[in-house]
Amino acid sequence: MKEKLLHIEIVSPSKPIFNGEVKSITLPGTEGNFQVLYNHAPILSSLTIGIIKIEDVNGNKRNISTSGGSVEVKNNSVVVLANSAEFEDEIDTNRAQKAKERAEKRLNNKSSVDIDVTRAELALARALNRLKISK
Repeated sequence: MKEKLLHIEIVSPSKPIFNGEVKSITLPGTEGNFQVLYNHAPILSSLTIGIIKIEDVNGNKRNISTSGGSVEVKNNSVVVLANSAEFEDEIDTNRAQKAKERAEKRLNNKSSVDIDVTRAELALARALNRLKISK
């Protein structure tokens, strides 16, 4: 009996991230994480900062850091359009740590009129997410 697999394509503006067959994918939806398995109902969803988890045909699990985007699931095909995405082993932890420190510094100086608090909070969330999966 043929194994029931999904075809996954994950792309970001800078490069294709993944294209292949998997057993499952878990995505950080804006309303919470959700998993897609074979024969999932069609869905369009927005994604938030978080971790995309894929399980390949051999049962190997990989994590991808994302800063959000959108996903379409249809006919056992999943297309993720990510704002940014990188596998855990591709993350530059020094760069992520520096981004975290910059964002924290900006947030600690909230009294300054030049600070865009929302932008600093999002930068901090992205940096923390990248650091979380790079360990």
